[in-house]
Amino acid sequence: MFTVIGCNTLKKVGDDELLLTKNSIYADEEKVSDDDIRSLVAQKPNSDLLGYPLRLNLYNLAKENPDSSFQNWLHRKEKREKRLNRLLSKKQVNRLMESFVVKGASDFLKRIGEPPVTIDTSLTKKTTERLEAYYDSKGYFNNSASYDIVEGKRKKRAEVDYKISLEKPFLIDTIIKNITSPELDSIYQIAPEESFVKKGEQFDLGNFNLERERLTTLFRNSGVYNFQESSINYNILRDTSLLADDQLMDVQLNIQKPRGANDTDSTETYRVHRLKNINIYADYLIGGATDSLKFTTYENYTIYYANKLRYKPKALTDAVFFEKDSVYRDLDRIRTYRQITNLNTFKYPNIEFIPDSTKSQLTTNIYLAPRPKFSLSFDFDVTHSNIQRVGTAFSSSLTSRNVFGGAETLSISARGSIGLLSDASLSDETFTSELGGDINITFPRIWFPLKTKKIIPYYMLPQSRLSVGTNFQRNIGLDKQSLNSILSYNWSPTNSLKHNIELLNVEFIRNVNPDNFYNVYQNTFSNLDEIADEFQDDPQYASFYEESNDINDPLQLSIPNGANSFVEAVLNNEIPTTAEQLSEVNSIGERRQRLTENNLIFASNYSFTKNSKTDINDNNFYQLRVKLESAGNLLSLLEDIVPYNKNDNDQLLVFGVPFSQYFKTEFDFIKHWDIDDSKVLAFRSFFGLAVPYGNSESIPFLRSYFAGGSNDNRAWNAYELGPGSTSNINDFNEANLKIAFNLEYRFPIAGDVKGALFADAGNIWNVFDNEDNPDAVFTDVTSLADIALGTGLGLRYDFTYFVFRLDVGFKTYNPAEEWSRRWFKGYNLGNAVYNIGINYPF
Repeated sequence: MFTVIGCNTLKKVGDDELLLTKNSIYADEEKVSDDDIRSLVAQKPNSDLLGYPLRLNLYNLAKENPDSSFQNWLHRKEKREKRLNRLLSKKQVNRLMESFVVKGASDFLKRIGEPPVTIDTSLTKKTTERLEAYYDSKGYFNNSASYDIVEGKRKKRAEVDYKISLEKPFLIDTIIKNITSPELDSIYQIAPEESFVKKGEQFDLGNFNLERERLTTLFRNSGVYNFQESSINYNILRDTSLLADDQLMDVQLNIQKPRGANDTDSTETYRVHRLKNINIYADYLIGGATDSLKFTTYENYTIYYANKLRYKPKALTDAVFFEKDSVYRDLDRIRTYRQITNLNTFKYPNIEFIPDSTKSQLTTNIYLAPRPKFSLSFDFDVTHSNIQRVGTAFSSSLTSRNVFGGAETLSISARGSIGLLSDASLSDETFTSELGGDINITFPRIWFPLKTKKIIPYYMLPQSRLSVGTNFQRNIGLDKQSLNSILSYNWSPTNSLKHNIELLNVEFIRNVNPDNFYNVYQNTFSNLDEIADEFQDDPQYASFYEESNDINDPLQLSIPNGANSFVEAVLNNEIPTTAEQLSEVNSIGERRQRLTENNLIFASNYSFTKNSKTDINDNNFYQLRVKLESAGNLLSLLEDIVPYNKNDNDQLLVFGVPFSQYFKTEFDFIKHWDIDDSKVLAFRSFFGLAVPYGNSESIPFLRSYFAGGSNDNRAWNAYELGPGSTSNINDFNEANLKIAFNLEYRFPIAGDVKGALFADAGNIWNVFDNEDNPDAVFTDVTSLADIALGTGLGLRYDFTYFVFRLDVGFKTYNPAEEWSRRWFKGYNLGNAVYNIGINYPF
């Protein structure tokens, strides 16, 4: 086997060529592992998949001359060409050959494969030049680089060792200023200690570039609106009369006149500008005239408009951060662009600065081109879930902008879906359906009785959102109807930070078909029916049973009347049962009560998100999300004021429904490391805890946690894992404590096909609620032994706009098994879980 692989790897390596297997870089005999330096190597070995050169071997499978291969096949048997010409015509046979050449398997293999990388001395010399230039930029001006080709023990293979002799680095001795503008010189003196170029430090070209950026930002934020970074340059000065081993050097900072004003006699220089007039063109047409526009003034701003001003002046001026007679700041320009874009009412704005004759004052023109008043969108999707084998979903949204004249946005949306049930036993019908709609209105400010501008200024892009929505489900679970209303605020102090407060999040869930409980939760029904089997021969309980199609259990409890009556009789001690059976029936009754009762959730929450990702291609970042949620406290505080009714469990009722009361907290941390060559190591950790109290003994199903699925522990199906060490006791297992860890190594395979190896760990538990099964409850640190581990591999295809994902997970450590059988029990394809997903799980 290894011989075949070896021969295939060298198949297209010439006799006088060497296959490059490794590059090593040594600086003063110390091995260099810095990725920035290693990226300077012009020639890299062939990529590999877990040590195997897959793409190289795919390339080697391609035939060099598919044309001749076709001809050999065509003439291998006598009369084959004549038969084909007679059957297809000679012209079509020739086209078949062309298709074979151009679009055949060989071209496909070459396209997804990778030609052998053989050592090219011109590229190795290029690498040494790059390395010398790099270390020059770090102050090692006397460095020299060389390379050695080290042939391996296996034939026609070699490594390249790059060796750099650094010598002594040069240090900065004196910094001399040459600033042509007196005003720039004064600004420079504001914070010289923040300079990246400092006396006594080693020369580093990167620090000089950072200093140019710092000075450009400083000048532009100090009134010099037209400052150009190209006006900054440095001269390196060194006295040649000094000793040869003297490594000190002087640096001269030059800040020249604006481009085009470098003549000695020119009086034009950089100056500090103040804002004289600020004009806002609210109805600007690109390429149109502005002379005929009407205008009005508001707080030192002049607003131009056509016919009638459609916007409240304050809504426009709040988005502009320039102030009359103030010094120009580039930061204000950036913030103005961002806030105007945040209004979602105008296209990307254009801001123009015109200096007056004194070259010290600016007229600012802000051109705003309105977006269409109304817009309509449609979406269509094909869906798949644990409940639906296949489904189609559609949605439509109507958007109206500047609803009340303050740049508010109103959105009215409707959605619907229809799908084919995965398990027809869940319903008497085959199809599921869902209909819903939402009304959202967004304000580009904090909509609150108290003033918040000083706490949350407009440059933080504040938004308020008020939404009302409803949803109807049929043949999904217990057929739910829901009504929700949300008042939320969000703002972003920086590009990486985001705050969100849902001051009110009210949701009412009504279970339309609670009688379908035992059909949906079949595991629960099986456990109950198994207990009831002992009493089916007793005539006084005959009304509880009905005939079934199950040959192993021809007589079962009828649904729902028989099952409900049996539970009620057991709990009323009308049926003699053991203590264990009584506990089990009581647990089933409580679960049914919890999952079939209507829910009223009156919550508030706060979430904080920090994301260090700079752009879509950044694969070295982290994201932290913290969320705190509290429900039912406001309603509970009104108990002495509002005369609530109570149910048999002494719970307070609102509109006949007990409201939920709990506290919930979540921590979610994601970290990505960019290894090399498009390889990424991704990590995620999650902790969530929801504690019921007061008016609740448990968490509503929609606010609880589950484990398993394509975005969680991929060795278990969704809702299949936990709680604790229990073994799938319910059809939809959920709890109020969750711990999860995910680690995934992502790597390219060929072209747009990617691969992944992953390990998922975690579980759910019950804690601080009414669960009495010790196997499901988190008691202390020893309960961490219930953390399940799933490992596996995945394939992904990158469609640019989204990633299609197929993951195969294997139960590596299963806490539901006995202690001696927890590791690698059922670790095979027959017990594997196959997950299909869109985009990466984290």
